[in-house]
Amino acid sequence: MTQSPESQSLDEPRVQPEKEPLPRDIKVMLAAAFLIALGFGLVAPVLPQFATTFDVGATAAAVIVSIFAFMRLVFAPAGGSLIGRFGEPNVYVTGLLIVAVSTAACAFAQDYWQLLIFRGLGGAGSVMFTVAAMGLLIRLAPPERRGRVSGAYASAFLIGSVLGPVVGGLLAGFGLRVPFLAYAAALLIAATVVRTMLSGSGTARQDDAPTAPMALKEAIADSAYRAAVLSSFGNGWVTFGVRMATIPLFAVAVLQSQPETAAWALAVFAVGNAVALTFSGRLADAWGRKPLLIPGLVITGVATGVIGLTADLPWFFAASAVAGFGSGLLGPAQQAAVADVIGRGRSGGKVLAVFQMAADTGAIIGPVVAGLIADRFGYGPAFAVTGGVLLLTAVGWLLAREPLKRQN
Repeated sequence: MTQSPESQSLDEPRVQPEKEPLPRDIKVMLAAAFLIALGFGLVAPVLPQFATTFDVGATAAAVIVSIFAFMRLVFAPAGGSLIGRFGEPNVYVTGLLIVAVSTAACAFAQDYWQLLIFRGLGGAGSVMFTVAAMGLLIRLAPPERRGRVSGAYASAFLIGSVLGPVVGGLLAGFGLRVPFLAYAAALLIAATVVRTMLSGSGTARQDDAPTAPMALKEAIADSAYRAAVLSSFGNGWVTFGVRMATIPLFAVAVLQSQPETAAWALAVFAVGNAVALTFSGRLADAWGRKPLLIPGLVITGVATGVIGLTADLPWFFAASAVAGFGSGLLGPAQQAAVADVIGRGRSGGKVLAVFQMAADTGAIIGPVVAGLIADRFGYGPAFAVTGGVLLLTAVGWLLAREPLKRQN
């Protein structure tokens, strides 16, 4: 049977995923991901509270949180260009160092505006190492194990992000500035680990023929990439935006529960996510990306919509856990799909930057739209629209090609 240009591959035939241990360089990246997530979790619970020590209100404190995401979005195109010029490892380590220095500076901020500037600079460094990390994983991961590697990377981040707030809460007892210094130290350790232990053997092509970076126009011509950008936007809207900003408000306003209920909802989401991550990456390598992506988007979308209909805590927690499970299904497959589009041994800084920008844009827009709908029509319609966004992205994947190559 004749295949379309989108589904053909000369150098990456589909093979069954191997059960061999992950390459050493991948393990280095996993260790760095854990340290980064652990450190971020240290400051996340105390950042708004620290901002209010400068005699500002809740809105100004929220701006300190959102400036990080805003700067990630604004600086993403420049980060992609830097990768094309200096390479993923250099941009990755530089981004870590920028966030480390800016975070340490936050600990010594003397007023609100200094804190705002330092936190914004951290957002610029954050998108640098985030996009560079994706590029490194594409180069380092064997094509037949991309799903497994993406799942392992997500798991390392999940474990670090769960442990981080616990450790951060303990450190806050020594003062609100201490978690920032601990985060900076974790980033310095991560940068040192990557710079000294990453062999670099997997970051170069196996032959001597030079390969030009993938142009954004070339990626956009691929239906799989267009679907991945769309689902990245939806996932950012729901998982990184509404889940963090709107669900806590719903728990207090509608369920009339204590503020810590929102923390439990985030915890059960993480549990559902962790359960799916134990197998979703391997299945994405064995079955293909779409068989995991489409159910993951549908499950997360429906469960998110159901949250707005819950009237008691057990159902609220159950819906949160199911949403986390769906997110764990789609995450590794989505990242592996982008890696399939770019291909191994090829730089795709701008392509990855746009993919990341889509998620950051969704995370910024989602809570605003959900909040406006909740204020006017109630939380039920707000969560229904939120879940509907993910269902629409699932339709996008139904119409896209399967990015995992078939055996010849």
